[in-house]
Amino acid sequence: MIVYEALKHEFVQDVYHQRIDEKIRILVMEKAGIHVSIQEIHSWANSLTFVNNVINTPEIPDDSGMAIEYKIPNTSKRVDLILSGYDESDKPRAVIIELKQWSEVEKVNGQDAIVRTVLGGSKVNTTHPSYQAWSYASLIHDYNEDVRKKNIELFPCAFLHNYSRKVDDPLLDDDYSYYMEQAPVFIKGDNEKLRDFIKKYLKKGDQKQVLYDIERGKIVPSKMLQESVLAMVKGHPEFIMIDEQKVIYERAKELAHLSFKDGQKRIFVVKGGPGTGKSVLAIHLLAELMSAQSGKVCRYVTKNAAPRNIFKRKLQEGGYKKPFINALFSGSGEYTQTPKNQFDVLVVDEAHRLNEKSGLMGNLGENQIKEIIHAALFSIFFIDERQKITVKDIGSIKEIKKWSQYHKAEIYGGELQSQFRCNGSDGYLAWIDHILQIRETANTSFDKDFDYDFRIVDSPNELRDLIIEKNKINNRARLLAGYCWDWDSQNKNNPNHFDIKIPEHDFAMAWNLGNTETWAIDPESVNQVGCIHTSQGLEFDYVGVIVGDDIRYEDGKIITDITKRANTDASIKGLKSMLKTNPEKAKEIADEIIKNTYRTLLTRGQKGCYVYVVDEKFKEMLNLSIREKE
Repeated sequence: MIVYEALKHEFVQDVYHQRIDEKIRILVMEKAGIHVSIQEIHSWANSLTFVNNVINTPEIPDDSGMAIEYKIPNTSKRVDLILSGYDESDKPRAVIIELKQWSEVEKVNGQDAIVRTVLGGSKVNTTHPSYQAWSYASLIHDYNEDVRKKNIELFPCAFLHNYSRKVDDPLLDDDYSYYMEQAPVFIKGDNEKLRDFIKKYLKKGDQKQVLYDIERGKIVPSKMLQESVLAMVKGHPEFIMIDEQKVIYERAKELAHLSFKDGQKRIFVVKGGPGTGKSVLAIHLLAELMSAQSGKVCRYVTKNAAPRNIFKRKLQEGGYKKPFINALFSGSGEYTQTPKNQFDVLVVDEAHRLNEKSGLMGNLGENQIKEIIHAALFSIFFIDERQKITVKDIGSIKEIKKWSQYHKAEIYGGELQSQFRCNGSDGYLAWIDHILQIRETANTSFDKDFDYDFRIVDSPNELRDLIIEKNKINNRARLLAGYCWDWDSQNKNNPNHFDIKIPEHDFAMAWNLGNTETWAIDPESVNQVGCIHTSQGLEFDYVGVIVGDDIRYEDGKIITDITKRANTDASIKGLKSMLKTNPEKAKEIADEIIKNTYRTLLTRGQKGCYVYVVDEKFKEMLNLSIREKE
């Protein structure tokens, strides 16, 4: 999606008549449903005036295309500015410009492509502007099939119009030279150089044709972590890290090497919601820190067996032996007797799922967080506190801080915000939180401009048919459901047995539980239904979600009902008896578990989510919410 597009001469007129800021404000509201602050509008007007000074020349064709705020496919990131046209041989080209109002920059030693500057009123680490421009261009090239097929060449650069050249300039330091070669950086006084850069590639106007091809190009599916883990362990950079992903990655490496050097126990806690790339970063860091250059003993830890089993399968198919694979991945309860600092690094994914006790009977150890910190010199915890989905889940930032103090460990924090799931739609995720009444957001309705395929269907049969059809594309579509139907372990391998029955629709399917350790990638598993325990930590292109009667809508409120959960659901063990002794506490815990469960299920899809809702009033409310902005 492009917020503003025009021919170059139209843009020049909009700036000259001082209407460009108001046009962008209106278009951002219309196309993205976002209210923009006065400060942001003023900053746009300021930056675009500098851009106008550069391009307002007959040497850059008047009928070149101009795009402002282009949303990169499959992400929540936007490119500031694109100019399009043709070279002298009529080859399509686009110049990508990242605009910065920075006036000061500090070099960050020992971290690749990271600088320090003032953002949001305080100094923070961020990516070098050249890296940012280069990474954005790389993502567009990777995701947009038409960019590749039509040989649209992309030429990224950065323009810091308020930044004056310094002695021993940190922005232009040789350590950033590789990225500055990929995407030159232009500063105050470089107007002529930036103009020459644009002129070099855009010789003829295109009447916005190249912009049209970019915006309407066919978008290839996002890479799936479960498909890419083999290459990542081998050291191949499968995913391009952008913005805070890159910052977190470099900071984690720096802290790890500090601990390797001085022996001080350190902890890095990384917050991030669904689809922000926590697991991708976890595997990247595992591969990096155990590489030949580091040679350290590292392990990926997660309570949920589903992703571990899939990663192991992929590595085994790639030729790795079981002893090597088993040394890389473990559950969270394996550290009750581990000696201090036996591991150099433990990378803990889904840290919100950690428990106190370990073992099948829950009778081993004291606290998994305490034991993991004890076992590793450096621990990284990736966490989303809104994804706790069982009574036993105790993973929280507060709990990690408590045990870091106990172990006299230094603790650091970071946060991931960029969205890579749900087609990069922050609006969709905010709407899900609002609809489930997890938190109030400005996204009170589903907007068609969210650019995400979300549908409420009238029957579970329609839902199944949609997912089976989508799965034919590349085996990346699955059915999921709230745990409201008992799992019959006696018949788990009986093909004629069905756990989930909705008689009024003549619908019957089986749970996948216990049938396979790699349900998410097994081709036949599209004919079974997954639950929260087999899908959390994984992602698909499309998911179909059956919302059971453990959640309903009454008198304007979302009501959760733990009594409607399956008796075989171990995640609520103890809650039903607690309802008799401490009903208020039980309802509070149940409410969090049920809402978090559906929040997790509804955010597993990269491209789309289709939903069947058992409760008619909840279904009606959802339909009204979707129609509200149409």
